[in-house]
This record gives sequence, C-alpha cells and structure tokens, in this order.
Amino acid sequence: QVQLVESGGGLVQPGGSLRLSCAASGFTFSNYGMSWYRQAPGKERELVAAISSGGGVTSSAESVKGRFTISRDNAKNTVYLLMNNLKPEDTAVYYCNVRVTNTYWGQGTQVTVSS
Repeated sequence: QVQLVESGGGLVQPGGSLRLSCAASGFTFSNYGMSWYRQAPGKERELVAAISSGGGVTSSAESVKGRFTISRDNAKNTVYLLMNNLKPEDTAVYYCNVRVTNTYWGQGTQVTVSS
C-alpha cells in the first residue's frame, strides 16, 4: 500500500532553515509528481510546492517563492522541502502528497517558527 512518511520538522527561530523529507513506498515513485502542503491552525490546507516525476519541473506558492525549494531523489524514493529564511507565518503541519489513482497523505510533520 502507498505510504508517505514525513520527517525533519521542529522548532526554529525566524530566519532559520529546515529540510523536510518524505519517504515514499508502495508505488513506482519515479512515475509520479509529488507535492508538499501545509495547514496552519484554523486555516485550510494549502499547496506549498510541487515537483514533476523526473524532477525537472517545479512550482511553488507565491508566499514561499525564493525561500523554499522542492527536490527529489528517485533512487531513494524521497522528496525534500528545503526551507530557508523561515517566518512565523510558515508555522504549520507540513504534509507530503501524491495522487496514485487515489490521493494519499503522510501523517505530517510540525514546523514551528518562533523566537
């Protein structure tokens, strides 16, 4: 079965960096685009960044452009989200997502940006 396991979240000061990882299994990872979403308390889940199956095409939300970078390693079945210059408004639970017939989500990893 499809499994997505996120890791790398934590507490960081404003201006700091984190790298999130999402380890995937149960499907042919290199055939599918992957996405990162986030959900802040009291807000709807929103798309943060996406990457094509081969990694050559990426997109990101305006709010994170120039600060967040999505990448993938198809040999490791892992997608990453490098987050630089973090701001308090980036505080949220971050989720990995893939659409393989159905839509699958990981359990999420908490990112808290606070001094």
